[in-house]
Amino acid sequence: MGERGADASGRGILTTPAARDGLAVGLATAVYGISFGALAVAAGLDVWQTCFLSLIMFTGGSQFALVGVLASGGVAAGWSAIATAGLLGVRNVVYGMRMKPLVDTGGLWRRAAAAWVTIDESTAVALAQSDQRQARIGFWVTGLAIFAGWNLTTLIGALIGDAIGDTRAWGLDAAAAAAFLGLLWPRLKRLQAGAVAVAAALVAALTTPVLMPGLPVLVAAVVAVVVGWFDLLGRRRAA
Repeated sequence: MGERGADASGRGILTTPAARDGLAVGLATAVYGISFGALAVAAGLDVWQTCFLSLIMFTGGSQFALVGVLASGGVAAGWSAIATAGLLGVRNVVYGMRMKPLVDTGGLWRRAAAAWVTIDESTAVALAQSDQRQARIGFWVTGLAIFAGWNLTTLIGALIGDAIGDTRAWGLDAAAAAAFLGLLWPRLKRLQAGAVAVAAALVAALTTPVLMPGLPVLVAAVVAVVVGWFDLLGRRRAA
């Protein structure tokens, strides 16, 4: 009776709306891993370095930013690439604070796993649910599905990129910026996000000729920090 109930419960979890949402998001997001794997090889990483980065770093936007800076400046831009990726990764700290009451259960390993898969998509699916149980299911299904799929497709993409040789001949030297823009585009529907994007792009364009690769991104990030911290456009609309 107990075993049958546990089995039914397991099947029931996978048929919940939260689990279906998580699997759908996981499948769609994992496809980006192919692009990342190929772009990372184009930026100068080898296959195993690329796979290690996805396994340990596991935050898509920061990974694309890292290889984008490396692609434009090579090894000399390494510290700028790390700083840029780290700056983008700060958002995961905010997600962690929001998710802690929901997933801070079980032992040390469970909490460590929860921290590992606290990303944009797992947080979004969890917050979209109507109750805590469904939110918890959505979080874990999304996070684990993306983790498995992302690492698998990263390997595939890296092998493809390594096999085709000179990736610049295929235009992959510019694809990192295009892929990152694709991730950013859906977030530009609101006035504040669009204004920040335009201002940051202008600052980056003006500083690129005078600063080493990677630093213009960090300088441009100050625009977003200032606008977001002081809520400049929000105050103007309220007024």
